[in-house]
Amino acid sequence: MAQPVRVAVIGSGPAGIYAAEALVKQTDGDVRVDVFDRLPTPYGLVRYGVAPDHKSIKAIARYLQKVLETPGVRFFGCVELGRDLSRADLLDCYDAVIYSTGAMVDRHMRIPGEDLPGSIAATDFVNWYCGHPDAADHEFDLSVEEVAVIGVGNVAVDVVRILAKTADELRETDAPEQVIEALSGSRVKRVHMIGRRGPAQAKFTTKEARELGELPNAGIHVSPEDMDLDPASAELAESDRHVRGNVKVLNTWTEEPPADRLRRIDVRFWRAPAEIVGTERVEGLRLEKTRLDDDGRVTGTGEFETLPVGMVLRSVGYQSVPLDGVPFDERSHTVPNDGGRILGPDGSPVPREYVAGWIKRGPTGVVGTNKSDAAETVRNLLADVTGSPTRRKLTIEELLESRGLRVVTYDDWLNLDAAEIALARRLDRGERVKLARWEAMTSACRGRE
Repeated sequence: MAQPVRVAVIGSGPAGIYAAEALVKQTDGDVRVDVFDRLPTPYGLVRYGVAPDHKSIKAIARYLQKVLETPGVRFFGCVELGRDLSRADLLDCYDAVIYSTGAMVDRHMRIPGEDLPGSIAATDFVNWYCGHPDAADHEFDLSVEEVAVIGVGNVAVDVVRILAKTADELRETDAPEQVIEALSGSRVKRVHMIGRRGPAQAKFTTKEARELGELPNAGIHVSPEDMDLDPASAELAESDRHVRGNVKVLNTWTEEPPADRLRRIDVRFWRAPAEIVGTERVEGLRLEKTRLDDDGRVTGTGEFETLPVGMVLRSVGYQSVPLDGVPFDERSHTVPNDGGRILGPDGSPVPREYVAGWIKRGPTGVVGTNKSDAAETVRNLLADVTGSPTRRKLTIEELLESRGLRVVTYDDWLNLDAAEIALARRLDRGERVKLARWEAMTSACRGRE
């Protein structure tokens, strides 16, 4: 009897777990899938990228959990590619490998002053309030009264919303206790959300935008002149449902908000960051007013203004980072591929190696987009390996044991899961409170307090 296909999936976010699901479904279960992550926790962006107050999106984790509990699927936490296992190691143990490590770093704006203290990648701030262990000890100066968030996508909206909410509004979420404590001391009064283009080009969803206007303790404003649409944008607002919804919401914010609100949000379009001002730390943000040229490209007008902000958070896009030994395109920040098949320098497929998710296509789409993306990769993988003689040299268990690696199993993760639920009960805080520090997480995985 032929042995089942064995596949390693590197990354346990939605793309990786959807790939595991597709492998099971497309083989009727005649497969063994091991899902690896460098963290002790699964679910990737669902756990560490979705804002804590977006509980409905976090419910996706329950779906992903069912996949990890499927017979033939295993979770290996605290195993890092390039540190614990090499690309060659994986190919010795598996018939095929799928890399699904996502897009983990922010793009830079490349303007003067970007390296000043107080100039921060939105990823770092998001990781912090979402409880990522790499960011558990990060500190942000919330004693400043004004903050600028560069970008008008959903991540920027999330960051603005967290800054504009009070700690009490977030107590029922799963944000780590140290995050709630830090936010309770926030002196932020005004948050500027800044876009280089106009309202018709904003990338946030209408639902996310609407939530900003419903915050009980923050007023929101957009200048009426920023809402003037050029003919092309006006036509887009008529024909595109998403743009039409955004413009409708934004137009409701053109009146001055109530003065008695604790905080204020200013949405500013047609502004491009030109310089972050300061000597020892951020003291201001210099902006150049912009417009669209005849070809639809953003161009500066030569008119400048400076905002007196003490912190700048950039949210201008994500990019993937190279994986040890895996082909990588430095321009697109993706792994070159054809339908998920990794392509070598000569453009031909690399045997037995595949990609799924953002590292395959770039940071586009929503969480659900990863499902069809992963299914395509798996179809091509199975077409390549089905009927091929096995090339495995040893088992992953033998390799891990020979190196003395102590991995986090799915049962270990359930111990951590239970510990976070118990912590929420002790603190009288919602359904769960995340443990964010490595030591606390690994202790909880071992069943220790």
